[in-house]
Amino acid sequence: MSRRRWERNVVRRLVRPFGAVSFEMIGHMPSALVTGGSSGIGLAIARMLRDEGYELTLASRTAEKVEAAAAGLDALAVPANFADEADCVRVVAEHQARYGGLDVLVNSAGLGIGGTVDSLQTKHIDLQLGVNLRGLLIVTREALPLLKERRGWIVNLASIAGTIPTPGLAVYGATKAAVIAVTRSQNAELDSFGVRSIALCPGFVDTPMAQWSGITPEEMIRPEDCAEVVRMCLRLSPHARVPQVVIERVGSESGLGAD
Repeated sequence: MSRRRWERNVVRRLVRPFGAVSFEMIGHMPSALVTGGSSGIGLAIARMLRDEGYELTLASRTAEKVEAAAAGLDALAVPANFADEADCVRVVAEHQARYGGLDVLVNSAGLGIGGTVDSLQTKHIDLQLGVNLRGLLIVTREALPLLKERRGWIVNLASIAGTIPTPGLAVYGATKAAVIAVTRSQNAELDSFGVRSIALCPGFVDTPMAQWSGITPEEMIRPEDCAEVVRMCLRLSPHARVPQVVIERVGSESGLGAD
């Protein structure tokens, strides 16, 4: 981002009720790290953050996809497997080396593998736990010293599947319920540091991950809807936080599927 563009964004934030990130003139170019940032909800949030004046790191498993997404946002691309601890640590280190600090962490990397509880394959259990929960915890652990310095935000991508029964997605739903619990604990532990966390819990969103649902894209939640919830959080005063938001799909009694 050019210096002139950054200055425009600073002025724009100053005329809002509270502005961005720390809601004051913080004297640095704000930055965000988005895991799972090459597509879907992660990419939509990244685009919103760029519009808000943030420098970006996008991290995702497939090098070609994350590099293409990053090129369109003038962002740092970091290919990474979030089931691997070393990669989780490296992602945060590369962001810090590039930008020096961190204002917003978006934990969007995740996957879901269908299967009834009596047919689950161990490798599928391990993969979902490894990426959706373990990877999120490790990335957050590594990022917290930076977030404490900036009194930043943690955005954890959970799911409505973590709040209701989800037959056929029991492990996925369990990992997302755990993400909601982690978010609540983060807020309790980090309150004195000014670091705030939100768990986003959408129903089916128009992303490649939800194509199997049988719901048409026109009937699904938009990735940009999730990004707008994050934008709202960034505009709160330092004395307010929203620990959890459930985004229901209109036309479904549960907010999730085609019931």
